[in-house]
Amino acid sequence: MLTATDQNEQVRKLTDFIRDIHVAMLTTATADGSLRSRPMITRQAGDGGLWFLTHARDSKVDEAMLNPRVNVSYSDPRQNRYVSVTGTAELVRDRQEVRRMWDDGARMCFPLGPDDPDLALLRVNVERAEYWDAPSGDPGALVFEDIKIDLRDED
Repeated sequence: MLTATDQNEQVRKLTDFIRDIHVAMLTTATADGSLRSRPMITRQAGDGGLWFLTHARDSKVDEAMLNPRVNVSYSDPRQNRYVSVTGTAELVRDRQEVRRMWDDGARMCFPLGPDDPDLALLRVNVERAEYWDAPSGDPGALVFEDIKIDLRDED
């Protein structure tokens, strides 16, 4: 079991690693078990969670509520950096949080703005993350690390 300090360090490492990778691929499972992936823009990463703006009535939300186990992957081929995050998804309809994570760049996908009643947040509570990194650009120098993060309450 990781200590709180170790968990905080792992969360910081994950956050630092994905900071400059703005688009992630969110993978959900459909009712028949098929996997679906779609691009998502990370609004915030930290505190053991990844946050995304979404339409609450979108199929990805239906899938995530039916089976909350999801995967989020990040890729930066120019930096030879790849991340896979496993976690559980939850829908957050907090208007104040939506407004806090809003910026004008989001208007392209959400033209009605931050007060759109269908606009919500999808939070992925990180349970585990793995990353591959070849900082020298040499694929033979690939570094793999399994980041174990478990911030779930055991109550």
